[in-house]
Amino acid sequence: MKAKVIPISVAQAQDYNAAEEKENNVIGARISEARKKRGMTLADISATLEGLGVKVSRSAASKWETGETVPSAYQLVALFNALGFEDRISFFMDSYAPALNDDGLRKVEEYKADLIASGKYRPAPKISRVIRYIDMPVSNLTVSAGTGAFLDEGNFEMVSFPEDKVPEGADFGIRVSGDSMEPVYHDGQIVWVQECEQVGIGQVGVFIYDNEGYLKVYNEQEPDADVAEEFTDSYGTVHPQPVMESYNPKYDPRVVRPSAVFQVVGRVL
Repeated sequence: MKAKVIPISVAQAQDYNAAEEKENNVIGARISEARKKRGMTLADISATLEGLGVKVSRSAASKWETGETVPSAYQLVALFNALGFEDRISFFMDSYAPALNDDGLRKVEEYKADLIASGKYRPAPKISRVIRYIDMPVSNLTVSAGTGAFLDEGNFEMVSFPEDKVPEGADFGIRVSGDSMEPVYHDGQIVWVQECEQVGIGQVGVFIYDNEGYLKVYNEQEPDADVAEEFTDSYGTVHPQPVMESYNPKYDPRVVRPSAVFQVVGRVL
């Protein structure tokens, strides 16, 4: 597979060489310079970083400065905050040349303080995502609990779920039992069911067959000759024979016998 080349501007493509920067310990030197300029000790750096959620010992911070190790991405971001970097990444490049001297930078800080004090330029407050919950009926019995008892009203409990976790159109939830539908559905997982009387070929549904509940893929086949008559209506039309299939290949398809009671409970969403 050919690597994708992303074009960058001349301004972005500064004369940067990572190997040379590493050999010259540019990052470590910049950290040491900034720390000393702010009058901070290695112990101060360690304590400040801990307050920002990064635990780094004094010896570890010292190794950053000597170039024995380099901070991780999260540690580097914390360092930006601890050392008050505004220019961030460019500060660590050997080719970095500040556009202002110390007097100019001080004036920028004073102007920044005035803007903050005015209250006119505050960033918009972050809007917290509100998670809405809805109550949904979930059967206390698994889908293979037998006799279709999982459909009885007394066997349901109301459970709260995040609204975006419940598919639109779901009528109730039911827990999977066993591994016949792996790797898609797992033992103990709650699946959401929309009640209906028919499902299409290839759709996953919940069925009652021989007084037992099943979660299976619905399929059909042409009836064998010995049972074809039982699938033939009064007009002579031979109807297909339902088949329940599993995703797990170690389980054989279950062909619905014509004499058995077979009911579609609903389709799985």
